[in-house]
Amino acid sequence: MNVSQPEAITTLMHEHRVIEQVLDAFERCTSQLASNGEVTRATIRGFAAFFRNFVDRCHHGKEEDRLFALMVELGFPRDHGPIAVMLDEHELGREHTRVLSAIGEGEGPLTDEERKKVGSHAGAFIPLLRAHIRKEDEILYPMAMQALSPDRLVTLARDFDAFEANVMGAGEHERYHALADELIAAWSPEAKPVGSCCHHAAAAR
Repeated sequence: MNVSQPEAITTLMHEHRVIEQVLDAFERCTSQLASNGEVTRATIRGFAAFFRNFVDRCHHGKEEDRLFALMVELGFPRDHGPIAVMLDEHELGREHTRVLSAIGEGEGPLTDEERKKVGSHAGAFIPLLRAHIRKEDEILYPMAMQALSPDRLVTLARDFDAFEANVMGAGEHERYHALADELIAAWSPEAKPVGSCCHHAAAAR
């Protein structure tokens, strides 16, 4: 961990690196889909499960319930400015994920209409999430590090642990991190798994 960067922010940024690799894998998957290559419904289900649980419930959940809430307490506006933009983009991502999840939970081979829907939603979702990550890394997180005291940032790291234990459930973060490694390996063979996001994950194995 960068000694100048608080643990809580390091955790969020490391999660971003995992998400980016899965987005790369998803882009390769949808490119194959667009060229009429074979992509199973189970594959779409796996990507949707990662986006729904790791990206939204775990990563965005920590941001919304912990980091953003703390920033609002300190005077950052919730209804306009950077936090409002991030919240709007979280909701846009959820709309795409809901469609992908519904397709993944269907039965039988993907229909032509479903293949088109996956391509359409992936084509909007992937650049949305990549740009969203850049905004957080380059704008929102630096703002948070300037505004939050060192003690608050230490407490925030503990709050993230509590969120994962109490909201996600024991072992859920690690479960979806393992799913990320599987998707990366399957669709980005040159990429290497990026390792644990959280300081407590290694101890949980």
